Amino acid sequence: MDEKTAHETPDFMDAWARLQRASTVVLDRVETQLKADGFPPLSWYDVLLELRRGPEKALRPIEIEKRVLLAQYNVSRLIDRLAAAGLVGKQAAPDDGRGKVICLTSKGADLLDKMWPAYEAAVRREFSDHLSLEDAADLWRILGKVLPK
Repeated sequence: MDEKTAHETPDFMDAWARLQRASTVVLDRVETQLKADGFPPLSWYDVLLELRRGPEKALRPIEIEKRVLLAQYNVSRLIDRLAAAGLVGKQAAPDDGRGKVICLTSKGADLLDKMWPAYEAAVRREFSDHLSLEDAADLWRILGKVLPK
């Protein structure tokens, strides 16, 4: 359990456990709200967003995997589902005929645009509304200490 009584000070493992729990709870709530609003899973949004951010709105599957932190086999299946829905296209990599490049389609860009207001509202309700600007700045700074440089 990660809760301490009022006189105890949490240690690093308590902070780690609370970070994991908070992340899971907030992501689950955001995902539930997106589903209730008729949208696909948050992982779809994440991949489409990374493609939009990519050069020429395209990335190799390995780049997608690194950016969204999903296992390779999950990324492959997700890309297949996105392609079947017409949200992404698959093309041969220009520098490697055996490799693939995943491209954002206009339908995928439209879905991103439609999902954003619901996603932003859910994040605000489940996360931002519980923090002050100072809290958010502190959290950003603290988490930056453990991210790769």
